[in-house]
Amino acid sequence: MKRIVSFAAAGLLAVSALGAVAAARSRASDLQLQQVANATSPVYAAAPRSEPKKIYIVEQAGVVRVLSAGRLQKAPFLDIHSRVRSGGEQGLLSIAFDPGYARNHLFYVDYTDLNGNTRVVRFRSSGRKAVLSSAKQLLFVRQPYANHNGGQLQFGPDGKLYVGMGDGGSGGDPQNRAQNLSSRLGKLLVLDVRKPSARWRIAGYGLRNPWRFSFDRQSGDLVIGDVGQDSWEEIDFLARTGLALPPENYGWSVYEGTHSFKNEPLTSVGKLVMPIYEYAHGTSDANCSVTGGYVYRGKALPGLRGRYLFGDYCSGEIWSLVVSGGQATDVRKEPISVPSLSSFGEDANGELYAVSLNGPVYRIR
Repeated sequence: MKRIVSFAAAGLLAVSALGAVAAARSRASDLQLQQVANATSPVYAAAPRSEPKKIYIVEQAGVVRVLSAGRLQKAPFLDIHSRVRSGGEQGLLSIAFDPGYARNHLFYVDYTDLNGNTRVVRFRSSGRKAVLSSAKQLLFVRQPYANHNGGQLQFGPDGKLYVGMGDGGSGGDPQNRAQNLSSRLGKLLVLDVRKPSARWRIAGYGLRNPWRFSFDRQSGDLVIGDVGQDSWEEIDFLARTGLALPPENYGWSVYEGTHSFKNEPLTSVGKLVMPIYEYAHGTSDANCSVTGGYVYRGKALPGLRGRYLFGDYCSGEIWSLVVSGGQATDVRKEPISVPSLSSFGEDANGELYAVSLNGPVYRIR
């Protein structure tokens, strides 16, 4: 997110040329929201594939709670609030379960520590709660400012762990870290957690703040919601086949979306790619910060299957689109909205959830 509690001024949706005609003609679906929990400043929700009746809700202050069979359990699954600096864009930001969680009970969290720096830490659970003594740090990144921490963790179709890192903060990437391949800021990083000697490598760069990204559980394609600066929010796309290629350059801070932003040289190691979709802030206080979501692959909503859901934190509006041939098509505004939309979530069966920083967690139905 741009800021979890304080954002730049924003405006009404303005579709890019890539999706304008489709957006104008698309018919809204009949989606609804069903509140399933009320948490304290939740910022994410997820579940291992082996636990179809549970949702793990990440609270910004440093706690993970379990929604089991429709009930929010009192005892936390994880409580590391004493290790976490929370507020603004800082806090416990996401959780990812190892693909072999049913067997090894390993999971991973991304948080900002008491000094405001990023840590990715692996824990083991007993099956019911985290074993705090099992903590093993996998990544430490010093943060120069308090914003643009990224924070998303996801396992890719290659079984590797991906983490989104913002450009380090302030405004306009003043030290040009996103284009600097010697910095881990402004990057999508990846680690093969199955290899003890593996090192983090750059899987993408030129990102401002990839607050939420996801892999399509059917195709393996990557979709990134990258938060913009003053004017444009963007959706980036990488086909699964591109994961093994040299990292692509998403353009920040030379570009904001498809628009020139700063007169600086582009790092030319990777191919420059433009977003598949962007929308403008405008002049009102509606939109300001994209919240990336998921390609729906569940069974409960056949009319939504194959569509990528995303939204905006400030307006709470939610849209969907179809990625076809590496382009955004059939963009439409959905008939649901979630104030302070901090994240989307996906359960074991591929059903989708929407999370509000104000507390409610909704199932999309």
